[in-house]
Amino acid sequence: METFESLVRAEFAPENTFLNTASSGLLPARSVAALHEAVALRAAGSPLDPLFQDVELARASFARLAGVPVTRVAAGPSVAAHTGLVAAALPAGAEVLTAEADFSSVVNPFHMRGDLKVRAVPLDRLAESVRPGTALVAVSAAQSADGRVADLPALRAAAATHGARTYVDFSQAAGWLPMDADASDFTVATTFKWLLGPHGAAFLVVPEDFGALTPVLAGWVAGEKPWASCYGPVEELAHSARRFDVSPALFSYAGLRPSLALIEEIGVAAVHAHDTALADRFRAGLAGLGHEARPAPGSAIVSVPGLGHRRPELARAGIEVSDRAGHLRASFHLYNTPADVDRLLDVLAG
Repeated sequence: METFESLVRAEFAPENTFLNTASSGLLPARSVAALHEAVALRAAGSPLDPLFQDVELARASFARLAGVPVTRVAAGPSVAAHTGLVAAALPAGAEVLTAEADFSSVVNPFHMRGDLKVRAVPLDRLAESVRPGTALVAVSAAQSADGRVADLPALRAAAATHGARTYVDFSQAAGWLPMDADASDFTVATTFKWLLGPHGAAFLVVPEDFGALTPVLAGWVAGEKPWASCYGPVEELAHSARRFDVSPALFSYAGLRPSLALIEEIGVAAVHAHDTALADRFRAGLAGLGHEARPAPGSAIVSVPGLGHRRPELARAGIEVSDRAGHLRASFHLYNTPADVDRLLDVLAG
């Protein structure tokens, strides 16, 4: 029987100490092989049907991870594109509540409208700041900069009280933090971080009634019968969330399909326990060195004020982390080990 350890070691063999999944995850061996196969298929001039099938298999896998029917999942290129779709559906003058310094892809499309009232408050005051007249609350489930995890139950309760919709970005959470997309109105996630896929694919979960979204980006793939929708206006949009699809980057989904399958095989609960244990080990080690991480209990992302300048030194030592606004950001995923944590702490202690 395969175990967590055997599955992971068969898929990953990084040449450095990679602690930067919050920027981009490592590709599993199975995904690298799938990408080679996809490129060979294209180079040979073979039919691309298997690559279009990968899109649907990846969509179905994400739906299972998100806990929703596959009919509610739209496929697109990025979080920003999906946010733009949600922003376009809001009436002029609508209030959008966001968290201060949230990732730009989550908030910027609302600002670009120019006729919306966008209000930002500290993350820990988000739920209490929902008020009558708030149309939408947009927030990352886990903050990119420092890993803080939003209190989504409190936010959903406050939104329900005031009749607001919720838009939650799981880009820094899907793959290690259990996700219940059914509890939010809209849920989005890019897939090249904790879901271990290539760049160029993201998913949007919409309500059963589509949440008043208009498929303003709809092309032929948004048709109920795509191959019969290639010319002229699409006569019949897909009856599912696929009506919001953007023409897929096929190689991205060819690599993503096996990556999502790996997450499913291991299980998000197991990944969560593994990742957060490593993050806790790092936080404890930092305290022993006289450093204090920014508060982010239960997160796989750890941000340490004042240590960002040491990133080049760490890179020379073969340790990959991030510098975010002067803070050192380390992120721990399924391919990391306690030895990786200890190596980082040893260099920081030097």
